[in-house]
Amino acid sequence: MKTRKVLQCGLAFVLVMLLTAISAAAPTLTFKFSKVNVPRALETLTGGVNNAGVTVGEFVDKVGGLHGYILNAAGTKFTKLDDPKAVSFTAASNLNPGTPTMVVGSYGKNAQGTSVGFLYKGGKYTDILGPKGAINSAAYGINDSGAIVGDYTDATGVTHGFLLKKGKYTTLDAPGAVGLTVASGINSAGAIVLWYFKDSSGDSGSAMTTNNGKTYKKLAVPGAGPAGDAAEDINGANDVCFVYFDPAGRYHAALLHGGKYYKFNPFKSAESTASGLNDKMTVAGIWSVKTNGLLQGYKGVYH
Repeated sequence: MKTRKVLQCGLAFVLVMLLTAISAAAPTLTFKFSKVNVPRALETLTGGVNNAGVTVGEFVDKVGGLHGYILNAAGTKFTKLDDPKAVSFTAASNLNPGTPTMVVGSYGKNAQGTSVGFLYKGGKYTDILGPKGAINSAAYGINDSGAIVGDYTDATGVTHGFLLKKGKYTTLDAPGAVGLTVASGINSAGAIVLWYFKDSSGDSGSAMTTNNGKTYKKLAVPGAGPAGDAAEDINGANDVCFVYFDPAGRYHAALLHGGKYYKFNPFKSAESTASGLNDKMTVAGIWSVKTNGLLQGYKGVYH
C-alpha cells in the first residue's frame, strides 16, 4: 500500500511538471504594427490586405467625402476608387490574396445611400447586385478564383449573406439569425465567415461555413460583452479576424490563430477592428487615435 501511494505521488508530480513545462513552452503570439494612411485623407479605414502587402479600404477626404482606395505595400502609390455610378459614396471592402488584383466593395446609388456591390478588376467596375429581387447589396470578400461573398436585403427588409460563384448566387443565413446575416470573408478553399444578429437588439454572433452554407460552426471571442463579435475575414490557414465588443460596449480587434483567440489594440489604441487577413500572417484594420478620435488604418504582422 505504501509503495502504491509513493508511485501515485510520483506520477502526480511528473504530470504537474509536464503540464508546467508545456504551459511554459506554449508560444506567445506577437504583433508588429505599421500605420496605413492615404495621403491627405482626414481618415483612413483599411479593409483588406493581400499577400504582397497591398491594402484597400475607404478614406474620408477633407470635406467629408467617402472614397475607396488601393495603396501599395510601401504606402507610396495610391489609387482612388470612385465607381462611375456612385452618387453618395464608394467604399472598398477587401481584395483577393494574389494576382491579378480584384477589389470588392459597394457604392451609394442615390443620395439616401442605397448600396450596390461592385467588383473592380483591370480598371473596370462591375455591379454585384445580389440575387433577383434584392433591393440593395454589398460585396465584402473575394478569393483568387473570383468567388465573392457579401450581403443583400430582400423586399421584406431581411438582410441575407450571399456567395456568388461562377455567376450563381447562393443565399447564406446563419442559424438563429434575427433579420441579418453578413458573409464577410472567403478563403482559397471556399471557407466563408459570417456575422449575424442573434437577437432583436442587434447583438451579434459569428460563424463559419465550409460547404456553401449547408452547415455552420459557431465562433465566439472569449470575454466579449453582450453586444458580441463579428468575424470579418479568413485566410488560407483558417485564421479568422474579428471585431468584438467588451462589456462596456467598446470595440476591439481579435484573431483566431491555431485554435486560440488573441485580443489586441494596435498602438495601444482605445478601440480598434481587424477586418482583413492575408496568407502571410498579416492582419489589417483600423484604430482610433487617442488625441483626436479619428480613425486610421494599420497592418500587423503576427508570429
